[in-house]
Amino acid sequence: MKKSLVYIITVMIISLFTACKKKKVTIGNSINFNKEENISYGSNADQTLDLYVPDAKSQKQRDAFIIIHGGGWHGGNKSQLTFFTLCMMEKFPDHIFVNMNYRLASTQQYGIPNQTNDIQEVISLLKKKLNYTPKLILLGNSAGGHLSMLYSYYFDYDKNVKAVINIVGPADLSDSGFKNYNEYSFVEKHLIDPKILPTGTSTIEFASPVHWITTKSSPTLSYYGTSDNVIPLSQNKILDSVFTKNNIIHESYEFNGGHLDWDKKPNNIFLMKKIESFLKKIDQ
Repeated sequence: MKKSLVYIITVMIISLFTACKKKKVTIGNSINFNKEENISYGSNADQTLDLYVPDAKSQKQRDAFIIIHGGGWHGGNKSQLTFFTLCMMEKFPDHIFVNMNYRLASTQQYGIPNQTNDIQEVISLLKKKLNYTPKLILLGNSAGGHLSMLYSYYFDYDKNVKAVINIVGPADLSDSGFKNYNEYSFVEKHLIDPKILPTGTSTIEFASPVHWITTKSSPTLSYYGTSDNVIPLSQNKILDSVFTKNNIIHESYEFNGGHLDWDKKPNNIFLMKKIESFLKKIDQ
């Protein structure tokens, strides 16, 4: 009797733990995702993610969005993009979604390569969970847009990134407009670990995604604000020029507003429509 009681209690505890971690998310009337919250992908408390997998079965291997938050490389949290992720899930119900945290930069800890390594660890975990290697769409805003581009153009050795969605991300850190960023000195001193710099490459060059764009870089859609006081609109023009020079499929759009206005109506609706048409284009 005691053994049976212990067994029942054990099963209840396991079930309760599983129920807390796994649950279904219903969007609209018929879109269902299985959600796992705060999955750990490393030993650091910042290395957690939320995973959303469509409940409906599919005969094909699904592509995956990896959502990367902003916050100047030293702040922010995945919760900032939870609502936008849910909106994207409604727009792309056949895709897998990862909304990730990453190790934040500080005066004691460089941002990169920690943050780009975290993206790689998330990809590795995703492969294990899915039992296949999904085609990836990296989507980030501000610092997350920067990390999406930098990872794709320089660190994606296996070429798993199908597309980049760059939202108000700094692309050329040497741009005079970006040097007005009030935390530019932090970027210079604490974003890049100097130990990883290739010979002859400065910190700012290495940290600039445009420096690594080649003819084999991932197709990229960019979105910048006309009155952004953090990331100047000149970044959009610099990206367009380098993409065109390298014959990379790309699109760029502008929205009316400042740095944080991209996910407000109607800007967010416009963005999601453009993402949809952009992905269809590169799939052709």
